[in-house]
Amino acid sequence: MKQILVLSDSHGNLNNMVQAVRRVMPDMIIHLGDCWADAERLKRKFPEIPMEQVPGNCDCRQEFQERELLIEGKKILICHGHTMNVKAGYMKLKYTAEERQVDAALFGHTHRVLYDVHNGITYLNPGSIGAPACGVPPSYGILTVDSGSDHIGEDVFYLE
Repeated sequence: MKQILVLSDSHGNLNNMVQAVRRVMPDMIIHLGDCWADAERLKRKFPEIPMEQVPGNCDCRQEFQERELLIEGKKILICHGHTMNVKAGYMKLKYTAEERQVDAALFGHTHRVLYDVHNGITYLNPGSIGAPACGVPPSYGILTVDSGSDHIGEDVFYLE
């Protein structure tokens, strides 16, 4: 079983990411973009924790927009969300996730928390760890992946 810390939209706030890592002490970190350099700085602080990341709309890196990861036998789609137009709705993301037959789809971009299961696929947007929506505290997600289970656990936590 792996506990994965899911971060998005850090926008230069390394301190909040460090605080989340220290709270969770995860097996792995996934950064969903905005800002790529923040994830690289976090990786230097915690080199023993494996990290995967994708670029966001504010990042200059454009060699790929999304990735599929295989973790504990589960296929997980990671993307920032801007190329899936998630601010207008989740239909494109859901179609893509179903077409690719993934077990989970992780995305950011909206700076708003969402977690849901639809047609057996877990969807998680951890909100923003660095620049949350007005009046909402910074947030992060935790994905629990177990090769011995059909279910992928997800939850969202807020920094106070």
